Amino acid sequence: MPNIRVLRDIKARHGVNANEIARRAYLYVARNQTLPPSVRYQAQLQLNTFGRYTRPSTVKNRCHESGKGRGIMSEFALSRFQFRLKALKGELPGVRKASW
Repeated sequence: MPNIRVLRDIKARHGVNANEIARRAYLYVARNQTLPPSVRYQAQLQLNTFGRYTRPSTVKNRCHESGKGRGIMSEFALSRFQFRLKALKGELPGVRKASW
């Protein structure tokens, strides 16, 4: 059972993916200095109507096992400790303990 932080991050990722194109279009219009101020202002108002979980800054890499937000190995979406446990059990394909 994933914890609430992981569920919140999944929800944020879905929200960002669903609204990415519209947000980028409004951002482009709002920041375009060559357009009249009234058009830019309307674009900024539209940006403000988007929800919290549509902003890319709300997405954070988290461990899918424990929900930790630090020490994440992004290729596996696991924290260092969970990565170590799974690697030692042999649950990660292509990962072996080093010996030389």
